[in-house]
Amino acid sequence: MPDTPTIQLGHSPDPDDAFMFYAMAQNPPLIDLKGHRFQHTLQDIQTLNQRAMRGELEVSAISIHAFPYVADKYALMSCGSSMGDGYGPMVVTRAPMTIDDLRGKRIAIPGKLTTAYLTLQLCLGRGGEAFDYEVVMFDAIPAAVQSGEFDAGLLIHEGQLTYKKLGLHLVVDLGVWWKEQTGLPLPLGGNVVRKDLGETACQEITDVIRESIQYSLDNRAQAVKYALQFGRDLNHELADEFVGMYVNHWTLDYGQRGREAITRLLADGAQRGFVPAISELQFVTAK
Repeated sequence: MPDTPTIQLGHSPDPDDAFMFYAMAQNPPLIDLKGHRFQHTLQDIQTLNQRAMRGELEVSAISIHAFPYVADKYALMSCGSSMGDGYGPMVVTRAPMTIDDLRGKRIAIPGKLTTAYLTLQLCLGRGGEAFDYEVVMFDAIPAAVQSGEFDAGLLIHEGQLTYKKLGLHLVVDLGVWWKEQTGLPLPLGGNVVRKDLGETACQEITDVIRESIQYSLDNRAQAVKYALQFGRDLNHELADEFVGMYVNHWTLDYGQRGREAITRLLADGAQRGFVPAISELQFVTAK
């Protein structure tokens, strides 16, 4: 009997993703993988978005911003989301500023396909016109703002919890801004599965990932301990807080409101010409 093909699973080297995939990453796995074998590929979200556009990984975390560009190759899983419900990516500066002050400024962003960047454009206007920008590795952005290399920085991941240590000032929390505009949570990231694996495999893989998330939520202390090794500058308390922000009931399933949030975000982006329009969002829903 031939070996089971290895499924490449791409996700960020961050506490929330590590927490989600804890049960799958152990040897032996802590849950039933339904006959599948996974190779975990840890890369930053900008790289994963670019790889998804080329269809390189069978399963990957991506930014919701990137989904319209990969919807021909991938289906969006109902589980694995990072949803900011009244919080999200932050724009920080060395000195206090208002949102209006950011227009015309030079802003470090973590990637052109990140949802943080799409939301920033919905807030300020098109990048390159309303403001200047440069892509910087996400974990280098706070120091680049502190040093004066950039006027402002767009923070994702644990930088949202640690920027005050560098004396930086919050200008806008885009999750707060989005909820004020729409009443909805901000859908930041999700998991996708390549459609050419076939309907059965896509369903099984989605079910495995949901079970992995549920396992970590049910065994939180040991999963957070594992995730802590991926938390730059985070102690156990902050790692636990960060995981709680982005791995919760939204992560098990988007639900109707989460699906509405994704639809609204991508529709607003398409209306402004920031992303291609997609006719219908299709989900592989975990059983």
